[in-house]
Amino acid sequence: MRVTYQWLKEFVGITLSPQELAERLTMAGLEVVSLEKAGQDHILEIEITSNRPDWLSVAGVAREVAALTGKTLTLPLPKGIKARGRSGGIRIVIENKKDCPLYTAKVIEGVKVGPSPEWMRRRLEAVGCRSINNVVDITNYVLFERGQPLHAFDADLLGTDTIVVRRAARGETIPLIDGAEKALDQEVLVIADRQRPVAIAGVMGGKATEVTEKSTRVLLEAAVFNPVLIRRGRRRLGMQTDSSYRFERGVDIESAQIASARAALLIQEIAGGRLTCIKSAGVPVPKRASVTLSRERLQRLLGAPIPPAAVKRILTGLGFQVRAGRPGTVRVGVPLFRQDVAGAEDLVEEVARVYGYARLPSHLPALTPKAGGPTVQDTLARMRQILTGLGLSEVITYSLIDRAMCTLVPAGECMAPEIANPLSQDQEVLRPTLIPSLLRCIGLNLNQKQGSVRIFEIAKTFSLHGALPRERLTLGVAVCGVREWVTEEGRREERFEGRHIKGIVETLGARLHCPVPEYTPVGFEIKGQQVFAAELDLEKLLAQARRQVKVAPLPRFPAVVRDISFVVDEALAADEILRALQAHAQGLLREARIVDFYQGRQIPAGKKNLTVSCSYRSDEHTLTEEEVLPAHEKVLRLLTERFHAAIR
Repeated sequence: MRVTYQWLKEFVGITLSPQELAERLTMAGLEVVSLEKAGQDHILEIEITSNRPDWLSVAGVAREVAALTGKTLTLPLPKGIKARGRSGGIRIVIENKKDCPLYTAKVIEGVKVGPSPEWMRRRLEAVGCRSINNVVDITNYVLFERGQPLHAFDADLLGTDTIVVRRAARGETIPLIDGAEKALDQEVLVIADRQRPVAIAGVMGGKATEVTEKSTRVLLEAAVFNPVLIRRGRRRLGMQTDSSYRFERGVDIESAQIASARAALLIQEIAGGRLTCIKSAGVPVPKRASVTLSRERLQRLLGAPIPPAAVKRILTGLGFQVRAGRPGTVRVGVPLFRQDVAGAEDLVEEVARVYGYARLPSHLPALTPKAGGPTVQDTLARMRQILTGLGLSEVITYSLIDRAMCTLVPAGECMAPEIANPLSQDQEVLRPTLIPSLLRCIGLNLNQKQGSVRIFEIAKTFSLHGALPRERLTLGVAVCGVREWVTEEGRREERFEGRHIKGIVETLGARLHCPVPEYTPVGFEIKGQQVFAAELDLEKLLAQARRQVKVAPLPRFPAVVRDISFVVDEALAADEILRALQAHAQGLLREARIVDFYQGRQIPAGKKNLTVSCSYRSDEHTLTEEEVLPAHEKVLRLLTERFHAAIR
């Protein structure tokens, strides 16, 4: 929305500089995105939010300026406009008042169409509108001044003296004033005479009835149309105009009538002629809504008391009617152009932004201590943090899947709840497992040439237990492709395997301080790539998660670390080795963990090389080599005697 500084100054006695005005408007919610000098004037480009159609006019912005500065708003308000003479009436037919709550028509005869005055041309060009002729320019001028779209027809080119507001018939077409011809249907609202459409309602007029230098009798239209219908129709036709932009956001009956009278007077002043006919049809002007605002609620929401006189001045300046209510309250009449105001909170926001957010004191929010440990949502958030920290990306997939996909995994063998009327074959059942959805997601990524896919999902799964489905909160993890990382020796890579899934799940359990039940990862093949996946019942996992974790002081004495590389059977689980070390190597051994795994040319078939890092420490003193050696030899004997490991 473009407005000029001088145009605003006609309505408000502004003493602020254009730069200061731009700053005040921005702080009040009318963001001025640019300010440029144009001759002796300045042009303000304002970003208007969709819920404030009243700002789509110079008058609307001027009202805000008056409220912000405490100045008086002076708008030209035409009153007592009357028709003179008798030249035949106009009949208006509205087929559906929901489509068009109001339609007004004024006929002006003896008009002399020609160039607009220089001041009007300059002002229209400053806000981005091309001058056409005095009559059309006046309709555009009032549009920018008041925010109410208008249209002028050459009344002599209308087929009859009847204006019909209706839906277009299928197969109808209309040539428009921009030279395009549009095919219409019943989703488009039109203005028509008894023979044909003469305008697309709220969007653009037709070529056949446009006002030209030959016109002497003008029919001036001002109306209110259904915003949803205007938006739907202009999208269907692939059009966007200044008129449709405003009608889509809503115009009110009162403003439409004032704008129509204003334009009629300007046409008579600038183009001559006399007003001979005034007709309107539609619903009566609705009553203003009324909202009660209490001083206590205002102070509670803003955190500071605002003087009642300031509240009244602000709301009155914005066009509200304020009168006394019950003790401590006021009754506020909402003007028709403020369709966004529905309750007391809306009024509080109006007071706050005009009063100035910077003038309100800042307070830290009061925090109420919460008893107990983390909630389920806290634990799920922590779980997401851990998994993303391990390099996985969270996905969100549909709960409905193809019935055939349930057979991919053992968990899918249970009865999956069926959809009575599925929209497609891909949405036949509620999924009993997340793994088919994760596999589908991996397949889509592989189609996009992704070399590594690591994903997880936390969602509900469903299974039938009797007649009703049972929901189960579930975690699904899937990996595929090549894992890459950088060490001091350089770049390394390896393909994902089942052990990587185990590492992810075990790390999750360790960081949540809960045991992970035994399980076997499942593998699949998609487009020649091995995919490994796992699924956990989160309800069981969360039930075991510790709400309170015991901590100990940091050790005072350093540990002595010894690594052991050995070869064992490939089928031997690393978990079994670690559990044995923890159970039988007591005393100085404080931690044992797998730090390397290798299978290759140097390792016999059916074997694997593991490296275990053993950490020895005393709580009383720094260990010597003579103390560490017996403990370390005990570990070596356990590996060789129990697991038949070949120490390297």
